[in-house]
Amino acid sequence: MSILDSIESPADLKGLDMKGLATLAGEIRKRIVDTVSRNGGHLASNLGVVELTLALHRVFESPGDSIVWDVGHQCYAHKLVTGRRERFDTIRRQGGLSGFPKRNESPHDIFDAGHASTSISSALGLLAARTRLGLGGKVIAVIGDGALTGGMAFEALSHGGQLGLPLVVVLNDNKMSIQANVGALSRYLSRLSATVRYQKIRSRIDAIVRGIPLLGPWLYPAMVRGKRAVKGLFFKENLFSDLGFEYVGPIDGHNMAAMIQVFREVKPLDRPVVIHVITRKGKGYELAEEDPARYHGVSPMRASDGKVETRPVVTFTEAFSASLIRLAGKDERVVAVTAAMAKGTGLEEFRSAFPGRLYDVGIAEEHAVTFGAGLAAGGLKPVVAIYSTFIQRAVDQVFHDAALQGRSMVLALDRAGAVGEDGETHQGIYDIALFRSLPNIRVLAPASAVDLDLALGHAFAQEGGPTVIRFPKARCPREEDAYAEPWQVGRGAFVRRSGSDSLIIAMGGLVEAAVEAADSLLREGRSADVYNLRYVSPIDEEAFMEACAGYKRAVFLEEGAYAGGLGESLAGLLSRRLPRLFFTALGFPSEPFPQASREELLERAGFSASCIAERIRLLEAEDGRIYLFSAAGGGS
Repeated sequence: MSILDSIESPADLKGLDMKGLATLAGEIRKRIVDTVSRNGGHLASNLGVVELTLALHRVFESPGDSIVWDVGHQCYAHKLVTGRRERFDTIRRQGGLSGFPKRNESPHDIFDAGHASTSISSALGLLAARTRLGLGGKVIAVIGDGALTGGMAFEALSHGGQLGLPLVVVLNDNKMSIQANVGALSRYLSRLSATVRYQKIRSRIDAIVRGIPLLGPWLYPAMVRGKRAVKGLFFKENLFSDLGFEYVGPIDGHNMAAMIQVFREVKPLDRPVVIHVITRKGKGYELAEEDPARYHGVSPMRASDGKVETRPVVTFTEAFSASLIRLAGKDERVVAVTAAMAKGTGLEEFRSAFPGRLYDVGIAEEHAVTFGAGLAAGGLKPVVAIYSTFIQRAVDQVFHDAALQGRSMVLALDRAGAVGEDGETHQGIYDIALFRSLPNIRVLAPASAVDLDLALGHAFAQEGGPTVIRFPKARCPREEDAYAEPWQVGRGAFVRRSGSDSLIIAMGGLVEAAVEAADSLLREGRSADVYNLRYVSPIDEEAFMEACAGYKRAVFLEEGAYAGGLGESLAGLLSRRLPRLFFTALGFPSEPFPQASREELLERAGFSASCIAERIRLLEAEDGRIYLFSAAGGGS
């Protein structure tokens, strides 16, 4: 039996010697690689923190001591040693374990996570509550150098130094977020971690003092206090010390003995401390070590060579990238902004094509939006590309700095709608409800590669406010004829029109499913027309009424939250203007679905072609009522 098979809880780590812990680390890495190669998931980040995870659980007493993981995409080793080993093969699958910390899975997960830069704030609040209530237990926030580029992390550090509570912040410095870190902070941390001379002096002093017979155990604590003076010889400034934290490090994040020793020394401290740990992203899997950006998040692959079986399809992200490059080639004022996600948002190719015209601001979505507004104010044509789930962090900036001030810019929201295996924290279902009510804003939902290309050109031509283009993480249809109609503000376009009594109204990635449903009905001797709504906001009401006039029944598909979404508004409009139309609106419930494939999520929400066709059949059997349906169930 392997050592890993004997680990039921962190308490089982206490009885292992250093050799046993090293063997366990190797077994954990193999288990992670094997599982991620089948299920997909975050690979490089998890491989980099195996020793760090074991050292934390060896010294601290989880869940009495709370370990708070920033972002959470490095929690696989943590899950394996906290009682979830037997279910680990289900990670990121429907009904299985989440790929992120999840409170309902284990008491060892104190916070759900999925977005960056949150750990220090939540950990500090938890510690403040425990202190006020007289409860014990240490609180440890594990944050990466990439997440530390987010302004929220610095707000928390500033407050933590002010409160002076004994918060332990472990800074996992691997020089990466998803891609190489950027900015002054990255250079600062590199300077701290590059002081080999200091590390050698520190190690020699520790060894000498500990080696003094009898007096060593007494002298060493005094020397620990003296280390700050030694550091002062080499560090004329220390950001963390200036903020009120003790600073320990840098230390080798793959040397468990060293980390265990440091954690034991820090555990009894009654003041805040930052422990600076240097790790290698992708550690133990050569392919990931050589290219950690590529192996940050992976699809199912062959573990031996990292190859993924791919089909010759174009995704919406790739179609967006190609269109942006084409348009930027015609206008040098077009620039792009990313929040540490150049590869994920398709902007890596833009960077290669136009060096100097991509601004990577780090994990700082709020800054990205307002920086983009500044670029627009200065006469450029910025495209700020951010995942839908992450734009939630910058709602005020979209309102205050872009929409209210009428800044002409493009917000490209990738991963809009059902996202899949990353679960609740990454579902892109809220942007419609968040943005459609803002002033001076346009929200577009293209349905194909050609539609997206036309939408981007249309967006650049708009003045007086931002244009949001939302598109899913999905295959992008390329049918040119059906989507080649020029865009007009507030208007959609038919992609199927045969004079049917039934109409399917869809947007974005759901238009293809609507067409498939219409084809399915046609094979049964029924029929349905399909209308590509295109514009989420504003809606040209007269044009929409004209499109719906003459139909007896209609189904509206909204790949967003039903509550506060467009479906409710259209239902009210139709009930006033076309009261004889049977109308069904489908949307996601406000409570996001857990991890599953995109196809499984769409099926559950009623957005598969078969579900859409069934709605048409149900409407054909009804009369005299307007039906409103959402994935939450029920109707009225």
